[in-house]
Amino acid sequence: MYSDWSDDRRHYFRNKQTRWTDSKRFIHIVSAIGTVIGTQPLRVRCLFLAAETISTMMRMLLQLRAMRHFLRVLYEFFNQTPEKVTTMPKLRTLHLLVMSAILFSTSMTLAKDVSWPQFRGPDSNPVSTDTRLAERWSKTENVEWSQEIPGRGWSSPIVTGGRVYLTTVTTDGKSKPPQTGTEYSNEYVAELQKQGLPMAEIIKRVTERDIELPHEVNLHYFLYCLNMKSGKVEWTKEFYTGHPPGGRHRKNSFVSETPVTDGKSIYVYVANLGLWAFDLKGKQIWTTPMEANPIYLDFGTGSSPALADNLLVILNDNEKQQFIAAFDKQTGKQVWRTNREFGPQGRRSAWVTPFVWRHQLRTEIVTVGPGVVASYDLGGKELWRMSGMSGAPVPMPFAYDGLLYINGGRGGLLVAVRPGAAGDISLKADETSNQYVVWSVARAGTYLPSPVAFEGAVYSLTETGILTRFDAKTGKQTYKTRIDPSATAFTTSPWAYNGKLFCLSEEGQTFVVSTGEEFKLLHVNALDDFTLASPALVGDRLLLRTEHKLYSIRRKA
Repeated sequence: MYSDWSDDRRHYFRNKQTRWTDSKRFIHIVSAIGTVIGTQPLRVRCLFLAAETISTMMRMLLQLRAMRHFLRVLYEFFNQTPEKVTTMPKLRTLHLLVMSAILFSTSMTLAKDVSWPQFRGPDSNPVSTDTRLAERWSKTENVEWSQEIPGRGWSSPIVTGGRVYLTTVTTDGKSKPPQTGTEYSNEYVAELQKQGLPMAEIIKRVTERDIELPHEVNLHYFLYCLNMKSGKVEWTKEFYTGHPPGGRHRKNSFVSETPVTDGKSIYVYVANLGLWAFDLKGKQIWTTPMEANPIYLDFGTGSSPALADNLLVILNDNEKQQFIAAFDKQTGKQVWRTNREFGPQGRRSAWVTPFVWRHQLRTEIVTVGPGVVASYDLGGKELWRMSGMSGAPVPMPFAYDGLLYINGGRGGLLVAVRPGAAGDISLKADETSNQYVVWSVARAGTYLPSPVAFEGAVYSLTETGILTRFDAKTGKQTYKTRIDPSATAFTTSPWAYNGKLFCLSEEGQTFVVSTGEEFKLLHVNALDDFTLASPALVGDRLLLRTEHKLYSIRRKA
């Protein structure tokens, strides 16, 4: 039995090493077993092909602790030690199969960890299992490098092939600076109303102070490529120069859409302006201009593109004609476009990134628009829809543990949906669930940050610093609390790893909260720079973009 193994065997399976160290050990074990078996090359290839198939059923064993436990159970089941297993004809092939599956799964996990291909990461749920990630930082502590990025952009960094890519816009002359919070324009309106000014004059003054209109600025749009290890800028590409297609609220940027990559090309989308594809060296492959559609009150845009197989998908909810469209990622040519009519006239803009939901039944594109969430197949045909969303949604949907989670925006629903929905699945007045809606919580949607799911819970953060924890399976609220008296302004989506939740405020302070059923604020990490972009988690590196810099946060050895 396992309890009879030698001390060094017990130590091997019980000690806590990094996944990379364990992966190398697995490689050595598989090589040794292959030598013992002495199989022919064709047989080895067949075994590894079968192992690849088995590995898809071992997703829950990707944590190495679970892998080691699985092996112990396997050996105990056969009442054998690893040495005996490799010499027994009936078991050695099974042993090789299991070890190969673990090796394959581990290599896939490692590859995934060094890529952050889109907004909110590969699963649109920014979490990591890399225990090496830093939990404390400042402008000097655990900073591997920082690189100043000229201009302004709230797009998030993406990573592939050891390179970091992000967009920014510089302005000829002055640019109206951002400000923390979401109510200062409304407060200014109220102040002017108290002065008895007519509405036309109020709108004029608010626009002059808080809105940057196209004729006021001449812009330079850039794509940056940085070396992930050193932070050195390897190249920049100016892909557009001129007036923007629409205005922006001064809190927004002219490049708030995060690029997306398939590991071969970088796809840049600027809503109402165009699509661009670049190779990894910065050479433009193609560009597709887009029509300019008006956005509510010239607030600007923010819906990032998504990749679905060979399709580059964009969502554009605007005041003229809302639509979702797909383009051939190789050529930039439009494959299909589906127009939609969500929300009342005059309030049809939204800022939600589409989510490509891949599950056991099909692949679908989930989109949240004013008042309605709708999902489409890869041909642009609507599959299902549900009401209960905010009139101006921002948070992105995502999937976790087999369910789809939808944050309907401030005042809207927070809802979990199971795969396979069809038609109108809206809840009736007295319902909180139905055939496809697993659970819902009224008015639990948030304005700006998207939720994150981690260790069986969904954490939802408001723009004013109220954190709520829900059970991911049932929707039961565990707690609802203000993070800290000083935590009052948030746009960045929270992220999680190492049993901790990270909430980055607009002032550049990251409030670190212990995950679990009880709220506990552990400490605060300060960068002291205005921040709206969401991070990238790449292996043991945390990439944080502030208004002026890109930081690589990495624990020092």
